[in-house]
Amino acid sequence: MRDQCSGGMWSLWLWPVLAGCGMLSVGAFPRTTIPAQIAAPADQRLALVAAAAGVQIYRCDPKKDAPGTSAWVFQAPEAILRDVAGRYIGKHYAGPTWEAEDGSKVVGAVDARRDAPESTAIPWLRLKTKSSGSAGTLTAVTSVLRLSTAGGQPPPGGCSEPDLGRIVRVEYSADYYFYVNR
Repeated sequence: MRDQCSGGMWSLWLWPVLAGCGMLSVGAFPRTTIPAQIAAPADQRLALVAAAAGVQIYRCDPKKDAPGTSAWVFQAPEAILRDVAGRYIGKHYAGPTWEAEDGSKVVGAVDARRDAPESTAIPWLRLKTKSSGSAGTLTAVTSVLRLSTAGGQPPPGGCSEPDLGRIVRVEYSADYYFYVNR
């Protein structure tokens, strides 16, 4: 029998095993090493993985701590969530909120972060969650990891007074890993 943490592509039934290995590889998702600083707590197991494709929304606002200057300020994500087979399973939006097709949803708060390997990508995160909405797919989710990000950073060079109030939508993608208590 092959070692469960040695690599290769894995089926859905191995998600909890792979979560313990610090690596995941499921269907179309590439193997991702989860940095220890953002790993899910040991008393949780992986329940669902979703690929997100959408935008990060920013607005040019005056800096509160530096009068006369401005910066792109994050407003919200807006993305579609798909499962490992590419089927639509929900959406991701302000809060941050993840909502499944069945109406269940969780709202997260950043618990830990790490810069993405690519400088043009938004950070990798661990978020603590609370459930809201209907009972369903996401009801028991207690943590969400945002990994394998691409894009999503605000425009380089900042913004200036003529841009104040301007909204930009920057394309991004990420994989979201949803954890529940064991």
